[in-house]
Amino acid sequence: MDGNYKPYDYIKSSERIKEILNQPSGTFQEVDGLPDRDKLTFTNGFYGTCSALFVDIRGSSTLTQKHKRPTLAKIYRSFISEMVALLNSEPFVREVNIVGDCVWAVYNTPFKSHIDDVFAVAFQANTLKKLLNQHFEKKGIDPISIGIGADWGRALMIKAGYSGSGINEVIYMGDVVNRAAHLAHEAGRQWQKPIFVGSDFFGNLNDHNQGLLNSQYVQGLGSIYAGDVVRTDMNDWIDSLD
Repeated sequence: MDGNYKPYDYIKSSERIKEILNQPSGTFQEVDGLPDRDKLTFTNGFYGTCSALFVDIRGSSTLTQKHKRPTLAKIYRSFISEMVALLNSEPFVREVNIVGDCVWAVYNTPFKSHIDDVFAVAFQANTLKKLLNQHFEKKGIDPISIGIGADWGRALMIKAGYSGSGINEVIYMGDVVNRAAHLAHEAGRQWQKPIFVGSDFFGNLNDHNQGLLNSQYVQGLGSIYAGDVVRTDMNDWIDSLD
């Protein structure tokens, strides 16, 4: 969000800190699913079940060494543009965010069938990587690798920022978000499969989707489930392109 200059007043800052810290804990409601963001104020919050999905480019630091700035901008713009389009394509999406070369989303998933839908977004992201790389190859650009991480659990949803300034954002906090980020960070490295999901996410998938993933132990993550799954019709269409 754009900055809008206002001088800093440390006395008023102290008053705002005290006001925030004195808020009663009862303003944070436990809910089955995450509500719309317009229900948030600077004094409430919601704690509910959701799924988090992260997609991260592997070896992004080497891209700056291989490509000049115009090409680098095209790589990131195309990756971010289409990953955002994909992650935003589920009707129960709550938030889509861009942090550097990582695109991530939070989904309201109170029902088990919704978690299968999030998994479908994950393996479509894996297929989208193939589409991006095909276009990159035609422009003489090296292929990219990605890591995809997904998990399910409870998250705290709050509105945070500078009250009255127009500078604010919805923040999602909790193990589900942190773990999904760590899963994406480790997925797709060296011999690792590009999709990692947590045990809670895996346990809510249907039998077919569970059969597409294999259990493995990853240092620092513990037991996770990994796979190299694609959307078959999309994959076949990409193979048919010239």
